[in-house]
Amino acid sequence: MRRTRLFVLTAVLGFFCLPDIHAQQSVVDAINEYGKFDQWSRREIKESGVIGGNTKYLYEFYGDYGTTFTGKTPYKAPEGYLWRTNNVLAVVAGVCKTNNTVFPEKRGRGYCARIETHIEEGNAVGIINMSVTCQGAMLIGKLPEPITGTKDPLSRVLYGVPFTGRPKALRMDIKADVGHEVVRGTGFSPLKKMGYPDYPEIIVILQKRWEESDGSVHALRVGTAIQRIEENIPTWINDYEMTIEYGDITKKPFYKDYMGLKNNPTTAYHALNSKGKNVIIKEDGWAAPDTVPTHMIIIFLTSCGEAFYGGVGNTLWIDNVEVVM
Repeated sequence: MRRTRLFVLTAVLGFFCLPDIHAQQSVVDAINEYGKFDQWSRREIKESGVIGGNTKYLYEFYGDYGTTFTGKTPYKAPEGYLWRTNNVLAVVAGVCKTNNTVFPEKRGRGYCARIETHIEEGNAVGIINMSVTCQGAMLIGKLPEPITGTKDPLSRVLYGVPFTGRPKALRMDIKADVGHEVVRGTGFSPLKKMGYPDYPEIIVILQKRWEESDGSVHALRVGTAIQRIEENIPTWINDYEMTIEYGDITKKPFYKDYMGLKNNPTTAYHALNSKGKNVIIKEDGWAAPDTVPTHMIIIFLTSCGEAFYGGVGNTLWIDNVEVVM
């Protein structure tokens, strides 16, 4: 009788765990499916006349490659699309401007994503010519539009998605051109070469988050896979894997300072709290290795520096991204 009760209890518990398992698998499936980069759409936007009135295109990797959306409607992700680029529409003081740093590029019979750091020019007629260093970025999360100001642009990104799984690795095909000299381009002063190189980063972080009564969001770092690409990869490496390490990694031989906790307001990631306010996610410490996370962050960056500083020419080509469970 006791064994029968134990069997029934185990079966019941297993039944109630199934929806959570299915939910996590659906997140993985969505990330992996769009991570093939074979479906792209673009938005066609005419910038304000005061800065030249050029027609620009903003790309996202979903939909039909031949699909073009026109107009200045703020971006809204389609159902099931968890990725986001920093290809954005900005409307600052009534002036409409765009920036595109992630592009589709033909690869074999399909496409890959080309992510780059470049200089975005803004020639304001009769006012000023502005040159801004734009870092390429692709992530899972959100970047609400339109951008309405230039202050602290990194704080506008909402990083990560709810996730309670424990993946083993992030797998991808990769090619890279890296180590270009950092150029400061804030738009309010001439471009300045800084005399040191810049490198892309690929980041996977699992966090256990919670919210305090004051609305602040805190986290423990559960899992980490962060790599700075410091050498060129001139030809494709297929099935390249980054292993996710769980628990405190500060004593591991591979540990670098840039893999540490994000608890500084200038470097911390951001999220919306329960009241819809954009707040930093303060990582208070390292979780025990067997901790179940609440969120997963994946980021591809072509620059490891602060906003408006970047190695102009740094480029990542990424294809077939896959969360390995």
